[in-house]
Amino acid sequence: MANFETRTSNEDGRTVVRLAGECDLAARDELTSVLMAAVAGANIVVVDMGGLTFLDSTGIHGLVTAHHAARRAGGRLYLVNATGMVANVLDITGVGELLRAPADDGAPSRQ
Repeated sequence: MANFETRTSNEDGRTVVRLAGECDLAARDELTSVLMAAVAGANIVVVDMGGLTFLDSTGIHGLVTAHHAARRAGGRLYLVNATGMVANVLDITGVGELLRAPADDGAPSRQ
């Protein structure tokens, strides 16, 4: 079983979800649950991917699902601090650009 952890906190008027470890099929339900709870409770959700070492299509699906839920609720979900293989997957799929935090949002940049 893959190592996957989430931590959620409220900082500066937004919810920050920190991901660590490997986000794959085994982590799908936990990721989706945590992200959906975050977007239900905050207008701005920042997903800090700095501790993530692996991301597959199920993780991408969870991120996009939460993004759509946030948009329907009038909120936003952004990704920050992705590096290495995780950043490559986000870039190849276009999700990195879709969920990039705007420069004036105050969130740390993804790269």
